Amino acid sequence: MMALDNRQIRPPSFSAMVGIVIGLAVLIFASASVVIVPAGERAVIFDNFRGVLPGVRGEGMTFVMPFVQKAIKYDVKTQTFNVGTTDAEQTTGGYNEAAIEARTADGQTVQVELSVRFQPMEAELSKLHQEVGPSYVYKIIIPEIRSVIRTVVALYNVMDVYSSKRLEIQKQMDTSLRTSFKKYYIHLNEVLIRNTRFSEEFQKAIEAKQVALQDAQRMQYVLQKEKQEKARKIIEAEGEAKSMEIRGHALAANPRLIQYEYVQKLTPGVKAVITDQKTIMNFSSLFDSKAP
Repeated sequence: MMALDNRQIRPPSFSAMVGIVIGLAVLIFASASVVIVPAGERAVIFDNFRGVLPGVRGEGMTFVMPFVQKAIKYDVKTQTFNVGTTDAEQTTGGYNEAAIEARTADGQTVQVELSVRFQPMEAELSKLHQEVGPSYVYKIIIPEIRSVIRTVVALYNVMDVYSSKRLEIQKQMDTSLRTSFKKYYIHLNEVLIRNTRFSEEFQKAIEAKQVALQDAQRMQYVLQKEKQEKARKIIEAEGEAKSMEIRGHALAANPRLIQYEYVQKLTPGVKAVITDQKTIMNFSSLFDSKAP
């Protein structure tokens, strides 16, 4: 037992140490050379000696030269920038900002709430990275949206924004943003104006106008009813006049007709009436032209 305890433990040989170091270096080198690109993303490679390399690396595993090259990942899925968001909308992700104020051509203040859907052009990611960088949303998207909203709204009067030309304004914003985004290798999917808010004074003026319009429509309805009633009475009077004219012609042709109508009103269906003990009125011969 004493002999075993007195034995000296030999240190690893130099060759063993070199092998361990080389093995660790290989592991570090291998792990640093592997990059995983998640689904919906693409990678741009930056080389310390050559700069941004052309081309784009797709989803999955890709390789870079450790300590010389670096993979910068970009989300190429459709993204949404919301202007004028509620708390509920902000929880859905994307980029959010308060409603943007703009002035119309006639000097009214309008707050615009919209959504802009976009995505970087996959084939041009290396150019986007080289000219703008990963923070392109804050450098390009947000400033361009602010500028376009104010520029387009300034071309229209407040009533155009309020009612008739909202779709036209949306199309104008879409066209302007599509052109400016394309210069920076960003594809615009669509622009949607969700809401427009106006000053309190303008809202009161609109409400007063609506009330006046409803009153005018109600008065127009009353006048129309009166015209219809007047026309009905005229037609009725004309009918009565025509009837009286016909009766007048009939009485002129046969004066004894009035006696018959008088008796008919007294007792319909009576053929004769005894007026006294000696006189009998026979109505069957009232219209007989041969009667004395």
